[in-house]
Amino acid sequence: MVYRPFSSIGRLGLAACAVSLGVASLSAQSAPSTTAPVGPNPSRVDIFTGFSYFGAHGQVKPAGINYSSINEGAIGSVAYYFNKYVGAEANLVAHPDGANDGLYTASGGLIVRAPMQNFTLFAHGLAGASRLVGPNSDNAATFEHEPYTTGVGLTAGGGMDYDLPFFNNRFSLRLFEADYRYIHTDFGPATTVPTGGTLGGRANLSGVDLSTGIVTHFGHIIPPPPVTYACAVAPAVGYPGDPLTVTGTATNLNPKKTATYSWTSTGGAVVSGTSNVGNIDTKTLAAGTYTIKGHVSEGNKPGQMADCSADFQVKAFEPPTISCSANPSTVSPGDSAMVTASGMSPQNRPLTYSYTASAGSISGSSSSATLATTGAAPGTITVTCNVVDDKGQTATSTTSVTVVAPAPPPAPTTSALCSISFDRDTKRPTRVDNEGKACLDDLALNLQRTTDAKLAVVGNAASAEKMGPHKAAERAVNTKAYLVGEKGIDASRVNVYTGTTDAKTVTDTLVPAGATMDMTGVTPVDESAVKALPRKALPAGHKHHKHHKKG
Repeated sequence: MVYRPFSSIGRLGLAACAVSLGVASLSAQSAPSTTAPVGPNPSRVDIFTGFSYFGAHGQVKPAGINYSSINEGAIGSVAYYFNKYVGAEANLVAHPDGANDGLYTASGGLIVRAPMQNFTLFAHGLAGASRLVGPNSDNAATFEHEPYTTGVGLTAGGGMDYDLPFFNNRFSLRLFEADYRYIHTDFGPATTVPTGGTLGGRANLSGVDLSTGIVTHFGHIIPPPPVTYACAVAPAVGYPGDPLTVTGTATNLNPKKTATYSWTSTGGAVVSGTSNVGNIDTKTLAAGTYTIKGHVSEGNKPGQMADCSADFQVKAFEPPTISCSANPSTVSPGDSAMVTASGMSPQNRPLTYSYTASAGSISGSSSSATLATTGAAPGTITVTCNVVDDKGQTATSTTSVTVVAPAPPPAPTTSALCSISFDRDTKRPTRVDNEGKACLDDLALNLQRTTDAKLAVVGNAASAEKMGPHKAAERAVNTKAYLVGEKGIDASRVNVYTGTTDAKTVTDTLVPAGATMDMTGVTPVDESAVKALPRKALPAGHKHHKHHKKG
């Protein structure tokens, strides 16, 4: 192998990496440990594969032969994180084709990271085994070199990853990884080989590994939130046959997966639907409370499915109500009244009306009917209004119509008719003269027109007359005798009385059927004790003194 020292470019690269690592370490130390990462959920496992450059610095002693840098190599590591920041790492690096050496290391240890938006800084410390070969001896002709020998390897360093924006941040580009490696290998006792070179001795090799490549992420530190599911029925209360809808609301579903939905129920309720919305058939449900259960799933793992439940109530149909009124509420016999019924169904069921009446007749089958009172006796007629819905539920209300009897005719009253004066005939002071006859003829006509009326004849006497009460009675009896005897009036229709008026008169009062005569100051005449005097003419030569009544 040929010895090649570090080039100036290599030294500058190592210096730049060391500075970057120092800045990254300070940045990671200054970030609060409780700061939640912004962006993708930190991964659980990271697998890194890439290219590695090893800048060796050291020699095997006592031969004093220097190792050279190895420009080409491969690196791979697996990191498992216990939490968001700390994990364990296994690292394997192969540098087989150095100019005068080769190196393989396998190590493990702790790794820490600081996730940030789009970037992740990390640092690790590892310990493990190394397989070191070379360097070549000074005898170029024979190319004598140390054989591959297992030793101890220590690694400390860090780097920066950039999260690639595609494939849901599954991959990151490791912008750089800069590690300090220390290798100690014991090649055994130093011996001189026949060719003149020296083999054996110890190697304390240090150097910087510079790496880049691709990091693949698996899993997440923070598991995705579990799927939750809530559901509700609208409306929550209904009647048999009403359409009800149950709606489920799922949260934390993975938009890249297809969720499946299902519905079940208690009490025989039927729910149809394969989405988050279900339709509930209530036509055959009895009154009561029912529970709808929903299930959503996007996988079989815990947290990928959830259940919900919601109650709804089916109410029994409520009976209708009805009110009833009549207009007019008071009628005369034979008149009609309009009856109006107002029915209502709480569920707006179709209604049918009917009517009955305690008297008269009623007709109508809608919300109004007509009550006829023909033939109904005066009094109160009760009208019953009935309503029934299509479920057979009924309601009843009543109203009343009063049939008023016609007003009775006015009570008959007595009426005073003409009166007769007995002042003119002094010889016969109780005789009905011709002038009196004219009055009585009119009375007779009245009695003939009103065949059910009676006549009250009241005779009076002057206070100065002798036997005044008897003369008063005679005047009444003589008046009746004329009406009965000469005018043909039934004697039973004429009643005679004596009055208290201070005059020689007879007053006549017509008493219709049903009327009552005022008997104040009058006294019935005992017709068996007072006889009527015949109407005889005066003898010849008798002078009649005619007296005229004043006024």
